[in-house]
Amino acid sequence: MSRFPRRATPRRYLMCSPAHFKVTYSINPWMDPSKPVDVPLAVAQWEDLRDRYRSLGHTVEELTPRPGLPDMVFAANGATVIGGRVLGARFAYPERGDEAVAHLEWFREHGFTDLHEPTHINEGEGDFAVTSSYVLAGRGFRASPLSHGEAQEFFGRPVIGLDLVDPRYYHLDTALAVLSDTGDTGDTTDDVMYYPPAFSPGSQAVLRRLFPDALIADEPDAVALGLNAVSDGLHVLLPQAAVGLFAPLRERGYEPVGMDLGELLKGGGSVKCCTQELRA
Repeated sequence: MSRFPRRATPRRYLMCSPAHFKVTYSINPWMDPSKPVDVPLAVAQWEDLRDRYRSLGHTVEELTPRPGLPDMVFAANGATVIGGRVLGARFAYPERGDEAVAHLEWFREHGFTDLHEPTHINEGEGDFAVTSSYVLAGRGFRASPLSHGEAQEFFGRPVIGLDLVDPRYYHLDTALAVLSDTGDTGDTTDDVMYYPPAFSPGSQAVLRRLFPDALIADEPDAVALGLNAVSDGLHVLLPQAAVGLFAPLRERGYEPVGMDLGELLKGGGSVKCCTQELRA
């Protein structure tokens, strides 16, 4: 039985079709250019995720994919949006650099006026996870530690740095997911799930202090990228292969929704990587 009743809140997401998705280079341990990608299957799996969001009452905006940018499907990396303010991305690898430009152009064209082009490397919601009180910020493989101060100054929210130590979990969103971000309102509280071995001992201690009741994932579910998940406060969309997370989520009052994004896993991403949240 869940300690708190859960409820879904309408969300607005930005996604980008994998029409040009392929693995021609390797910038994380999941990517192997020798393994072919079935683009029609990748598109079908992505469309299933997009349509599932819409069926749950959420708004999905679409960013037009560009030839030569095969990782644009991982739209979470293109920016972080809080309170309508847009912190752009600066990618660690030149192969993805032009994605940051495409994202900022989309925001300008869609009426966002408070935009910041970053000085320091950050890869959007890949390494920034937003709760009601904090911005959790990963570092160690992609984002510069200096990006944390830049984000704090721009958003005016405390930024909590977390050190990633396992290259399989190169972004924070591969090792931690925010399940509830509405704060302590009497019927719910901030809630996360994460995989402790992805983090340094000190960062594990910080997470235990911040989230003593967090859902702790086991290795098989972490390896399935089960923590690369998106929650609306009730429904948790996550890779269907992360079978060990389904029962614990239900025990907490959530409704897990398994998704098959197996083709996109070849690029090192899943549900969350494909989903940028546009927080008003």
